[in-house]
Amino acid sequence: MIPLGQVIINPTPELAGVLKAPPSKAYTHRSLIAAALSEGRSDIVNPLSSDDSEATLGAVQAYGALVEREEDVWKVTGRSEPVAPSNVVDCGESGATIRFMTPVSALAKGISVLTGRSQLLRRPIGPLLHSMRELGVTCYTVRGGGYPPVIVFGGRIHGGRTSLRGDVSSQFVSGLLFAAPRAQNDVVIRLTTDLESRQYVDMTLNVLNLHGIEVETSSDLREYYVKKRQEYKPTNHMIPGDYSSAAFILAGAAITGSRITVKDLARESFQGDKAIIQILSNMGANINVSEDSVRIHGGQLSGLEIDVDQIPDLVPVIVVLGCYAKGRTVIRKAGRLRIKESDRLSTLASELGKMNTSIHVADDTLTVKGSSSIRGAVIDPHGDHRIAMACSIAALGAEGSTTIRDAECVNKSYPRFYEDLKRIGVKTGGR
Repeated sequence: MIPLGQVIINPTPELAGVLKAPPSKAYTHRSLIAAALSEGRSDIVNPLSSDDSEATLGAVQAYGALVEREEDVWKVTGRSEPVAPSNVVDCGESGATIRFMTPVSALAKGISVLTGRSQLLRRPIGPLLHSMRELGVTCYTVRGGGYPPVIVFGGRIHGGRTSLRGDVSSQFVSGLLFAAPRAQNDVVIRLTTDLESRQYVDMTLNVLNLHGIEVETSSDLREYYVKKRQEYKPTNHMIPGDYSSAAFILAGAAITGSRITVKDLARESFQGDKAIIQILSNMGANINVSEDSVRIHGGQLSGLEIDVDQIPDLVPVIVVLGCYAKGRTVIRKAGRLRIKESDRLSTLASELGKMNTSIHVADDTLTVKGSSSIRGAVIDPHGDHRIAMACSIAALGAEGSTTIRDAECVNKSYPRFYEDLKRIGVKTGGR
């Protein structure tokens, strides 16, 4: 992980090389929690070691899981009945950690307090707590208003029926699904809206299935039926490469007209962000996908129109591609990005705007006009890892160098991001 400081990105007209995609953060979170709830040992091979995944690792240890760390393997000995921690649980800046572990904490006898750091405390959790209360759990936010820290009085989940919106965060659904199999009675979860980012719930269901947990769902993933008192079974996981992170490297090749190969990207994957392959192809890049790698040769890009309700994490990448594409790129249904690590709609417009780009935000839509005169600038990523990476990629084709302040925020999801840029020929500096 990179230390505190800034990184300077110099224009790089051509990239080349072969990289291994970083392990999937989403799969690492889910595998850790399912393993921690399984009586016995599960090995997690190729886990992502990042700020967010380390937060989940610390959380499952706080609830009684034993974790032995070896090179490229986390050996997790879980327990079917978590124990309440003796101290508060620090979820860092990880929304997935607090939203997954809050329902799980209801299974532990005693009182749990889950908190985090500044940005996490501004991310909503009220709808999840409302559903937990409908299932018989006593839980509150410390300050009211529906934001962390939270207090959970654990010991059991009664079960029953609950409903919640599906267009705020799919993590609420996943959190309930991790805990519901251990409820005293069957659980029915009904969504009152369409589910956005449904691929992440597909991922959760896949991990649950590997641990022997059965969940019946409707075809549109708006209804879930979970049988009571199921037992998690230990199993091993091989964490795949992460399309969300690899998208930045692929975009760098696209805007510089370069040839890059990224390995460990499985063609058959539950990751919705593999949509970046089709997006790049639609915009004019040449893409070759094999069983476990992606080769790209960038070229002249053209703008496109796209709905991103199922792929919100790709928005920063798409915006950068749009800055270098001919014509306009219109990105719709992006409203949920206002409650990420930063208000990503505003932050993308302001920080990339410093680089002489044209990005207009109206409600949940971004309109990007392609530019041939992008300039280097000093970027404040607002502590948001995807903003830092997006602006770093935009810098590759800019005139003059770009300074990324507080660049260590990439440790949240892709700690070796700047090292990988150097490996494919990017000239960087910093302190």
